Amino acid sequence: MAMFDKLLANLKASKKTIVLTEGTDPRILSAAARLLKEDLMGVILCGNVDEVKKAAADGGFDVSKATILDPLTYGEFDALVKQMVELRKGKMTEDECRDLLRKSNYFGTMLVKAGKADALLGGATYSTADTVRPALQIIKTKKGSSLVSSSFILFREKDGKEETIAMGDCAINLSYSDSVDKEGNVTQTAAQKLAEVAVETARTAAFFGIDPKVAVLSFSTYGSGKGGTVQLSHDAVIEARKIDPELVIDGEFQFDAAVSAEVAKTKCPDSKVAGQANTFIFPLIEAGNIGYKIAQRLGGYEAYGPILQGLNAPINDLSRGCSADEVYKMAIITAGMA
Repeated sequence: MAMFDKLLANLKASKKTIVLTEGTDPRILSAAARLLKEDLMGVILCGNVDEVKKAAADGGFDVSKATILDPLTYGEFDALVKQMVELRKGKMTEDECRDLLRKSNYFGTMLVKAGKADALLGGATYSTADTVRPALQIIKTKKGSSLVSSSFILFREKDGKEETIAMGDCAINLSYSDSVDKEGNVTQTAAQKLAEVAVETARTAAFFGIDPKVAVLSFSTYGSGKGGTVQLSHDAVIEARKIDPELVIDGEFQFDAAVSAEVAKTKCPDSKVAGQANTFIFPLIEAGNIGYKIAQRLGGYEAYGPILQGLNAPINDLSRGCSADEVYKMAIITAGMA
């Protein structure tokens, strides 16, 4: 796959280290053994050392080259606690930070923040919230980003050709509403938030070799419908163009207008995106989650993600139903983005 060629080239040029937060999980151990055998990256497994080694031996996984770190016995634990207290700036006490850092999701995230690792992959047993929350509190959003979002990269081979598309946000932001201050003044509109998701998803798409043509979706094309998310999607296009005037983005579109040249000729013949979109922005998580799973299960696409966007370091989430192969590929994606 072309998109993995760039990632593997990045890893070979500059070897990275990834933290895998669920060190006793057989899927994690299987992927770790494969990554280490292929010498693609350094691997830190979080968990009790004896329990991780036993789980690896029971599964026949050679992780002898991995570093196994247990937060309960980690020699620099107090230094991590101190650093976290400083990061939280009075929002957490030392005891609260100490308790959280005993958990692998927080411990692993602090390892990235402290420079002990370049990236983190979790979620085989943790929920998405349990992966995102420590990332928000410790890694924090990068300059220019106001929120964390996600995208999926979807790939398939059809008629001898490779097809790669991007979809966002399908996993993080439930919906979009205006942010207001204590006086009731709007500090960020819902459309500005969705626009940020669109711009970040386009950047992710470009990283994976897609020349993004971004369609902001709804159940309406150019005002053919009213209510619901129509105005949100319409306004998000305007706001996204302000953020990135060079971005090829349009909408609001119904999905058929976004992908079908024939429909586009009828509904929006002058659009530079309609009929040829490859990066799709959903106005609600319900639509995004359903959409990517339809593409995966009925369209024959392989889905990689959720890839988290807007953070200061590569932190990615796994589905709790993931396979060892998915962990392996997501580890390549995550470390390759570092």
